[in-house]
Amino acid sequence: MKLTFKHGIHPKERKELAADSPIEVMPAGAKVYIPLIQHIGAPAEACVAAGDRVKAGTIVGKAASYVSANVFSSVSGTVSGIVRRTNAAGRKIPHVVIDNDGEYEEETLPPLVDPTKEEIIARCKEAGIVGMGGATFPTHVKLESKTPIKALIINGSECEPYITTDYRLMLERPENVVSGIILLAKALGVDTVLVGIEGNKKDAIDRMIYASDGIEGILIHELKTKYPQGGEKQLIYALTKEKVPNGGLPSDVGYIVLNISTAYAVYEACVLGRPCYARFMTVSGEAIARPANLYVRTGVPFSEVVDRLGVKEEYVKAVSGGPMMGISLSDLTPSVSKGSSALLLLTEREIRAVRPTTCINCARCASVCPMNLMPMMTDALILQDKIKEAKEYYPMSCIECGCCAYVCPAKRPLVQSQRLAKKLIRELKI
Repeated sequence: MKLTFKHGIHPKERKELAADSPIEVMPAGAKVYIPLIQHIGAPAEACVAAGDRVKAGTIVGKAASYVSANVFSSVSGTVSGIVRRTNAAGRKIPHVVIDNDGEYEEETLPPLVDPTKEEIIARCKEAGIVGMGGATFPTHVKLESKTPIKALIINGSECEPYITTDYRLMLERPENVVSGIILLAKALGVDTVLVGIEGNKKDAIDRMIYASDGIEGILIHELKTKYPQGGEKQLIYALTKEKVPNGGLPSDVGYIVLNISTAYAVYEACVLGRPCYARFMTVSGEAIARPANLYVRTGVPFSEVVDRLGVKEEYVKAVSGGPMMGISLSDLTPSVSKGSSALLLLTEREIRAVRPTTCINCARCASVCPMNLMPMMTDALILQDKIKEAKEYYPMSCIECGCCAYVCPAKRPLVQSQRLAKKLIRELKI
């Protein structure tokens, strides 16, 4: 029986565009633009200046607080300055600009041999590892949980349409992924690891079972193919049937959730001594001439990524991330960061460019919401500027998965309403 959670949807997967494309390494161009904000938390503080010589792996931004992350150069060359550029979220933030010399000299950390729990956590912090599934929460903070942890949960569901990087990692480098998982389990001091992989990736399930064969405590589970199977609370329920309390964290019920790409980044940092300055990402959509899975250095502009693969027809929307939870881009000037799981160029056939109409009170949004919310009520109350009343429908619990908007026959901007409600509740301190 395939494990799953309550509610949710099954949008068109569109993974066939890139699923059969092996990971390829993309070289950087003449300049890279390294964002100093690539994580949740305080921005990193620049620690280089114009004229400084750097290597791939040289720290260029130091974590400014406990909830922050170091930032590294992704190429060797010379720092030409620090400029403010627009990132994928549309914010003007500082970027370290580096002239790439094309040599790719590396500055590495000492590989860890039979590391202790403390050494693994310290290495994750030193290497600037964050949640590579797109959330970008600093990994060392998760690993230093103040509550007892029963098991580590590894998210291999990759439930967003189009995205196939974790799938390719499990196919091509399962032993390295498992090495990262073992290190994470050791850092948490747990004997049990639950790995959840959706049923549409049966070959990846087989490879992970083979790679973990003989390693006690790693359990591979097949999940039902459904969105958002990869949401932390949904994944925990699917694998354990335990519910995270409203407003709570996975650690409150004894679990820490990390994804496949994060486990691989931990392997790179601990075993290879490589800081987090590159990532795997899917570049897809019907407008892309050659959809692919790339290993891209941070700081490479999205425009260069697209130039490498080509555009075969006009696109009407560019998205950083997946189509359900990603961010629409106004142009391709932002650069790749630790959170860039995908870049999509979508044609008019692939998007739903229609005007919203009045809510028809069908409640479909509530019937699919994986958090058991009533998005239509938040939407209606926000339109009437009734912020206190909107709070009674728990918009702060919304995971912004987009299921509600996907099924809405009136095409209401329900996710945007939830985001606006969160913003206003925080600002008004209700």
